[in-house]
Amino acid sequence: MQNHPSRSRRWFLGLGAAWSATLVACRSNTAAPAAEPRALGAAVSPYGSRSKYEKTARFFNQNTKVPLEEAASRTPLHDTYGIITPSSLHFERHHSGVPEIDPSLHTLTIHGLVDRPLVFSVDELKRLPSISRIHFLECSGNSGGEWRGGSTESDVQRIHGLTSCSEWTGVPVATLLKECGVHAEATWVLAEGADASKHDRSIPIKKIMDDALVVYGQNGEPLRPEQGYPLRLLLPGWEGNANVKWLRRLKVMNQAAMSREETSKYTDLMPDGTARQFTFDMEPKSLITKPSGGDTLAGAGPYEVTGIAWTGRGTIASVEITFDGGATWTKARLETPVLPRAHTRFNYSWKWDGKPALMASRCTDDTGYTQPPLGDLITVRGMNSQYHNNGIQAWQIAPDGKITNGNRA
Repeated sequence: MQNHPSRSRRWFLGLGAAWSATLVACRSNTAAPAAEPRALGAAVSPYGSRSKYEKTARFFNQNTKVPLEEAASRTPLHDTYGIITPSSLHFERHHSGVPEIDPSLHTLTIHGLVDRPLVFSVDELKRLPSISRIHFLECSGNSGGEWRGGSTESDVQRIHGLTSCSEWTGVPVATLLKECGVHAEATWVLAEGADASKHDRSIPIKKIMDDALVVYGQNGEPLRPEQGYPLRLLLPGWEGNANVKWLRRLKVMNQAAMSREETSKYTDLMPDGTARQFTFDMEPKSLITKPSGGDTLAGAGPYEVTGIAWTGRGTIASVEITFDGGATWTKARLETPVLPRAHTRFNYSWKWDGKPALMASRCTDDTGYTQPPLGDLITVRGMNSQYHNNGIQAWQIAPDGKITNGNRA
């Protein structure tokens, strides 16, 4: 049934009046009008830059005992809009620093259980039919500090900033393997990078032949060195460590290589001492990014609550919001586009009454999986794990408007 025109107009005018009152209350009575430029601006430059007034940056712990070549930087999720992460703010995780690679000398070798081993130059790969897809990447160690009852960190960047979302351009790996002629007994592919540690991971050939890409473009330009320039492997929806950067070799095999990064590392230690291995999929997860930990609400009144949700299993179907610690949940608005294995932006209009609140989001994907409370994960997996934490993140709002980590015991 369509709304009556006069009724819709009254609703719209009422909404506008409420927001206008809020804006008037926020506006300073003493603020002078901004001075307009009276002279010519800066000249055209060969590569664009952001305003000097914008200071958003990736966080990385410069006091860590881990060498910076092996450390990570985190995306400022609190200060990003929409679903695309600027390439300059995409999170980083390296094992031996960022190599400097001349694309004219770099090659990708495909060998092993194939009829025709082949070596591709970067230019040869770029001449092949390409596709572009928007997908998230998430380090499996993202949110790892929350496993033990909530980390001492309070802001969304430091706790959850090891996820980003980009438009990726490249060639399907299936196209390359079909050209090589894969043997019938092949079940795995070992992907190896050209960094100093020769980082490698074993990937099931089913995933390789499904949606894996050899990527050379990110957000409309070549990959940045920190993201694998000139080539990287992209496995949509799978843990970041398996998406090998600076890709130099694909070896087709009939078993997993059982390398360091899939045995002693990047496995999930269970309470009985056993370990889950090859847990590639990143499970459904959501975060309220603004307002969030570290913010202080200005006072009672209306606020636009926003955040992101994603799932490695498929597509986000719904996001729900609670302000009473999970006693009641209300559906948030999903902003388009809603894409498979990509960040999805959600919003909710909320009027704070000035009382304490415990705010959180949870998402459900198109497989029916709903993001669980952290306690439910701990019940099944214990506290020995470091990876694959997709538990609900709560934010505690105090009467003075200060927001802190609501997961802390």
